[in-house]
Amino acid sequence: MKKELHIFFTALMFYTRIPCPKNIDHNPDYLNKASRYFPLIGWIVGAICFGIYFLSSILFSSEVAIILSMIAGILTTGAFHEDGFADVCDGFGGGWTKEKILMIMKDSAIGAYGAIGLVLLLILKFQGLTQLIDVSDTKFIIYNSQFIILLLLVSAHSISRLAAISIVFTHEYSREDASSKSKPIAQSYSWREVTGAFFFGLLPLVILSYFQWQMLLVLIPVFLTRFFLARYFQKWIDGYTGDCLGATQQVCEVVFYISVIALWKFI
Repeated sequence: MKKELHIFFTALMFYTRIPCPKNIDHNPDYLNKASRYFPLIGWIVGAICFGIYFLSSILFSSEVAIILSMIAGILTTGAFHEDGFADVCDGFGGGWTKEKILMIMKDSAIGAYGAIGLVLLLILKFQGLTQLIDVSDTKFIIYNSQFIILLLLVSAHSISRLAAISIVFTHEYSREDASSKSKPIAQSYSWREVTGAFFFGLLPLVILSYFQWQMLLVLIPVFLTRFFLARYFQKWIDGYTGDCLGATQQVCEVVFYISVIALWKFI
């Protein structure tokens, strides 16, 4: 149990800005094992986002509460995944060879592709969350709609992280020198990492499906997105980087929101 707690706190330290015990460091062995808890970190981030939304909605409009919730999520992770998304936009937008793409992604400066992509991503995320919350308030009127919103946010964060970390299980790391500023959390893994990632990644959606079983259908567009992103990365850079995982998480999170909205139009 003590070792598992150490592994969990390693994941928490790697993926968030939440304070951890002083004895936690970036031990490579624990970093590899910490991939099993990546979707569980999504539970924490999603719960924090919901908490800020719920408290803010008491004083402000739903739109303001959603923006504050998004800010809370970004502060919690230190914009870790958003930075990866921006780097991927710059790298794949401005590079035409593997070497050029990797070089651009390694550059800490943000370019036009990254800035434009990030702005559009955040706008889409805001609009998706706005519609999601508006519809859930009416669609689940017989239940506690706030609990449904909590499950939706936690599911979005956990499943999108599962989609991202699953690329580690199926593809090779692209940088031969392992020089990325955002190294993969798992360079080796066992069945425990795979099982743990899928368990923590899918459990919130399974609970949500108790209220509406069709919610499980959201997995189809999310993992189709994951499939095509992974194939795109493989085509251009022969694998993935940490930035690719961050981009996958962000895109799959947004796909989750808009997929739920689309699904609710037919059920």
